[in-house]
Amino acid sequence: MTDVAQQVGLSLSACHRRFRDLEAAGVIRGFSVDLDLDLLGVPFEALVFVTMKAGDGTSVAAFEDAVARIPNIVQAHRLFGEPDYQLYVAATSKQHYQELYDQQLSQLPGVQRLTSTLVMKTVVAHHAPV
Repeated sequence: MTDVAQQVGLSLSACHRRFRDLEAAGVIRGFSVDLDLDLLGVPFEALVFVTMKAGDGTSVAAFEDAVARIPNIVQAHRLFGEPDYQLYVAATSKQHYQELYDQQLSQLPGVQRLTSTLVMKTVVAHHAPV
């Protein structure tokens, strides 16, 4: 917080106050860290595109609840159009990913089709839009 205050030219207390106001207004929803998946031991990254059998509320809720319980799914996004979802999955190895795919991802409720692609390189990682 001290660094932020210095960069924007505010006192530390004024900077804290602004952050609290932004949190209260919902502009800041929380704080996160940028984790190095290699150092965490899960360097194998895959994007999994999910096409659902049906888009009704019950199917969507069951799928999203199940996805939220799988720790190796780092991010999940519901999409407009086809496919219905994009999952970002981190695993320890190709073998570990295959086990996740066979034992958990392919068993998710309501799934018609899964399509995977492997991440070669991260070019842009999490930055705020302008």
